[in-house]
Amino acid sequence: MSDQADLTSLDGLTDRLQVLHRRTQETPLFNPVFQLSHDVSRALEAGDLSLDSLEGLVDELVGNSLGARAGRLRRLLDPDARDDRLADLAADMGDDFDAFRDAWSHPRMHAVFTAHPTFLLSPAQSEAVAEGALTGSAPSPDDAEEAPEITLQYEHERAMAAMAHAQDARDRIVAAVLEAARQRWPDRWHELDPLPFRFATWVGYDMDGRTDITWYNSIAFRLAEKAQRLKRYAASLDEIVSGHALAQEMREAGEHTAKLADTFAGDLSDPAVLTAAADDLTQGPGSRLLSLAPIIEQLESEARDAEPGQAVALRTLTAAMRADGLGMGWIHFRVNAKQLHNAIRRELDDPEIDLSSRGAMAALRDLLAGAKPLRANFASLAVESSTAVRQFLVMAQILKHIDGDAPIRMLVAECEQPATVLAALYFGKLFGIEDRIDVSPLFETEGALEHGGRFLDQLLAEDDFRTYARTRGRIAIQTGFSDAGRFVGQIPASLAIERLQGRLAEAMAANELTDVAALVFDTHGEGMGRGAHPASFADRLEWPLSPWARRRFARAGIRLEAEASFQGGDGYLFFARPELALATLTQIAALTPQMSDADAPVDPFYRRTDLSLDFYRAIKEHQHDHLESRTYSRAITSFGLGLLNQTGSRKSRRQSDLNAEREMSLRQIRAIPHNAILQQLGYPVNIISGIGSAADGTYEDIATLLAESPRGRQIMRLARASDSLASIKTVAAHGELFNSAYWASRTYRGTEDHLARSCEALAEYLIGDDRTGVFRRLASRLRVDALKFHRLLNLLPEEAHDPERESVRRTIGALQALRLALLQHMFLKVVSVPAFSRANDISRTDVLEMVFSLRVDEALAQLRRAYPTDLARKSDFPVAEEGDYPMGEGDGYATIRRDYIEPIERAYDLCLRISTAIANQFGAHG
Repeated sequence: MSDQADLTSLDGLTDRLQVLHRRTQETPLFNPVFQLSHDVSRALEAGDLSLDSLEGLVDELVGNSLGARAGRLRRLLDPDARDDRLADLAADMGDDFDAFRDAWSHPRMHAVFTAHPTFLLSPAQSEAVAEGALTGSAPSPDDAEEAPEITLQYEHERAMAAMAHAQDARDRIVAAVLEAARQRWPDRWHELDPLPFRFATWVGYDMDGRTDITWYNSIAFRLAEKAQRLKRYAASLDEIVSGHALAQEMREAGEHTAKLADTFAGDLSDPAVLTAAADDLTQGPGSRLLSLAPIIEQLESEARDAEPGQAVALRTLTAAMRADGLGMGWIHFRVNAKQLHNAIRRELDDPEIDLSSRGAMAALRDLLAGAKPLRANFASLAVESSTAVRQFLVMAQILKHIDGDAPIRMLVAECEQPATVLAALYFGKLFGIEDRIDVSPLFETEGALEHGGRFLDQLLAEDDFRTYARTRGRIAIQTGFSDAGRFVGQIPASLAIERLQGRLAEAMAANELTDVAALVFDTHGEGMGRGAHPASFADRLEWPLSPWARRRFARAGIRLEAEASFQGGDGYLFFARPELALATLTQIAALTPQMSDADAPVDPFYRRTDLSLDFYRAIKEHQHDHLESRTYSRAITSFGLGLLNQTGSRKSRRQSDLNAEREMSLRQIRAIPHNAILQQLGYPVNIISGIGSAADGTYEDIATLLAESPRGRQIMRLARASDSLASIKTVAAHGELFNSAYWASRTYRGTEDHLARSCEALAEYLIGDDRTGVFRRLASRLRVDALKFHRLLNLLPEEAHDPERESVRRTIGALQALRLALLQHMFLKVVSVPAFSRANDISRTDVLEMVFSLRVDEALAQLRRAYPTDLARKSDFPVAEEGDYPMGEGDGYATIRRDYIEPIERAYDLCLRISTAIANQFGAHG
């Protein structure tokens, strides 16, 4: 290592990394990332660096990453232009009032605020990123703030704050539209009911894969949302007309509702407590406002006689009331298809019936025909054991006793057969709410995407479903990119989902359902940020619901209701400030109309299916090979989930069996952690991999198609953005941690004699470890595919070059090297811990394997049990008799704690902070 190398600053690390990269020209197998980690490790173990100095460096790197994240958000949203965009939207009127009214009477987007576990940043960090995105300044978070525990309540509070900012931004858009219409059409503007956006959430209502949310939690959340919204409505009305009687009515109703929310937020497992809470809600005194219709009617009547400014303000308020109802937005419940199957089999009196059979479908039709609504109450909820039925009962109680205006979405995960939807319709009818709920099947698994077109054909051919769809006025489906991208790759998933969306348009036309709307909910999760395409906001909007798919609906005469998710802490950044929310919504409102232009020319990507379908299938096959490869799964699971911070209230379940880590299936890791692990290992495999191999042999034809196709160029912008952050050398470097030869050779020349025994122990322990070979094989496969990928890129037109690209790559490389050095420090420390006796079936070998798999919290807990520091001291016993032994007080195991256990804990904490910085450079967690 050069004597001049500075390893204590970002500039020093990146300069050193650049020097090391030059050596790859001489020695292709040389790994500059691992070499830099070795340099840092040697300095740390020699005492030239300390964990204190590294902590300051990590703080610098995290701050740098927050700046990168703010800059990216600023580029996407262009917040300085928000007011100009708003003025342009309002001014785009034309001469036809009816056309103008129609254009603003339907949402440009339904935005759903979900609680996907991406709460990586603390509130102070999120606020700093928001400030930086707005002003262009460097983020400076309050470092003294402790990151809160991420509970369901915390997630709900963050969702509500984001939705409140979204509501305020929508009000500004509505007011601008109304004011422009008032000036242009003074005699007709009162006929306008603008609804540019609708908001919803599933935080507190998503039961798919969760057992920690009780039915009364969901009731409590809905009551709290109602109380918050009523308070906001009242405050808005007070600003318009001070002392308005309706403001007082809404305020009192909100206060009463808040008390009810507190009651249901408690433990209602005691029948007496539940009975009292239920009676307070359904029978108790107090303001029980269940519909806003009378209030809307009165305020709109007053608006007709009010002066212009006040009239616009009143109509803006009533527009918000029409959009949100008695809540912060609409709500989405979610259950799994299996839960519905278990419930409906009980009704069919046949626990073994095949629900895909003709007999089951006939039996379901009979059930639907004979279903008579049953009255249900909170006692019904208390005794119901079926999760799916319980959700229908909760929805019935919400519609009956909390909000009678807003319909409710019922999302059904892993829905792969029409019988599942008919089962949901049956329970809706059984409890008298089938006309108030939108049953929405989720297409996300490989099977669901492959057979989804046939599913839709069969479902829309059912008389009962067509009748239901016309009653609701829409057909709702959900497409999920997260699991789809994990199982078939992100690009094949997007193209498969796109085809499914087109098949929905075909099925609706074929079954004469063009008189109802198609609501397509895309839940994002494409691996370059939970919301997906990083190149531009236009790409972000088009990626999940492409212009091609939108035009299929437009050409069939079907009104499309596009819905997209803003996921967790990452998605909420777009609404972290009212100004950012306005920038976000004005972008969406400005960009969406032209995406549905039915007269736009056909994209060559969809005309040249001889090339594009083969391209799609080849990428999908390549991704499938990775998924089924033990090499890939072993590499991805080598560290378990130990490289990741806790980012959600739903804990990621760790394996309890140490040996199970070696056989962990990728299907046991949910989509967000899977994406996040790929980011942390340095290569987003499920985005980039397969593109080069798919073009092999037809490079020029594929390059020509991609260059001429807007969709093709969009695909390659995603791949380029991902590739610009990727490093195969980094993937390989992680495997070198487990290289027995490295540890055996590290002290060979006598340079680190003080580590000789520790390195020897590591070398001996790791002789049989498979991870070095696994990472090398994976890196080789990625390298071969990457060569082909870059051969394809060389045939494509140059994209605008990001001047920060190389700087970002070097920063990520420095972060990775620094973390690898800290992991080496942990390995050296744990192997040096004195042997302890086996206790409670945990041995020293088990503790070593826990640290090597980054189950560090478990390892530390065992070490603290083995070396307790709360032992009694001589001074605790002031006996009269003199004694010399032991000399002094004795420090018990305090030295072991200080020299081994605490450094491991501190190093791991720094590793997790580096993980935050790496995620920020990618733009999101997973």
